[in-house]
Amino acid sequence: MAFAYPVSQPYLTGRESDYVTEAVGTGWISAQGPFVARFEAAFAGWNGVAHGVACSSGTAALTLALRALGIGPGDEVLVPECTFVASAWAVTYTGATPVFVDCRDDLTIDPALAEAAITPRTKAIMPVHVHGRRCDMDAVMELAFEYNLRVVEDSAEAHGVCPVGDIACFSLYANKIVTAGEGGICLTDDPRLAAQMAHLRGFATGKAHDFVHKNLAYNFRMTNLQAAVALAQVERLDEILELRAQVEKRYDERLDVPGITRMPGRDVLWMYDVLAGDRDELKAHLAAAGIETRVFFPPMSRQPMYLDPSWPRLNAAKFAAAGLCLPTHTGLSEADQDFVAARVREFYGVR
Repeated sequence: MAFAYPVSQPYLTGRESDYVTEAVGTGWISAQGPFVARFEAAFAGWNGVAHGVACSSGTAALTLALRALGIGPGDEVLVPECTFVASAWAVTYTGATPVFVDCRDDLTIDPALAEAAITPRTKAIMPVHVHGRRCDMDAVMELAFEYNLRVVEDSAEAHGVCPVGDIACFSLYANKIVTAGEGGICLTDDPRLAAQMAHLRGFATGKAHDFVHKNLAYNFRMTNLQAAVALAQVERLDEILELRAQVEKRYDERLDVPGITRMPGRDVLWMYDVLAGDRDELKAHLAAAGIETRVFFPPMSRQPMYLDPSWPRLNAAKFAAAGLCLPTHTGLSEADQDFVAARVREFYGVR
């Protein structure tokens, strides 16, 4: 079904077309083109971080980060219950075990519960900035110091939240704040980790280029075409974040509605999330008006491959049952938001 008001759409109003045309014109369309390095430098610089390593997806970024940190079989990684399944899958891909930690009322990982989940096998913690809402990174970093853990920030939904962990991983999927259609990038201040991730993303090819590979690695490279789009996005990142902040402000003003509970504010706006009475009925009502919405992530412990029968008792389950994300994208107009809010108010009988 095509929606007149999609939940997300890319904002491609900068030099994306110019840069892609330049890449095609030079013949550099693969991972060896110059836009890859330009994007890596620009995004790392915007975040005040020394090194960027571009790759093929946010999931690939998480996998590279964990591999570079030496995470593998026998290790445990603390992962939030409230996140997209890729966070846990990246851990599983390395052979390590994800250990799930319930969320606070802002959907982010609960540091107290994370500390209680630490065992001698715990090697890393993966805070996720859900919907653009920054985790309590002071508490996370304190845990990491006390228990000698590595920190991989899952920043897939949080371009604009500056990294503080060992490695921060961003997605560039089409619905993200910064997009390349597909893609990802890892940020770190550690030159050795950056070099290791760059090595692993390209088949761990040796200096001799003799097709002898000493380690299991990946084809996780970003193409020059993707990087061309991503660079144009980064050039306008301040503007993008400001426009999205305006979207958040307008929703806050228009959704003081009985039946809707607004979630805590976001450090950067990826998705505007609310708790809704009669959520599924509201979702259907909005769909009938051409408005697309999305529900919250179910707890990781509900996923079939990680199933824990106690999942309904989780805080994350409570939010998943009532949570709804409204159309949220950089180009969303004031008139669009007026229409969405009016349909929400209509459902709850509010003029």
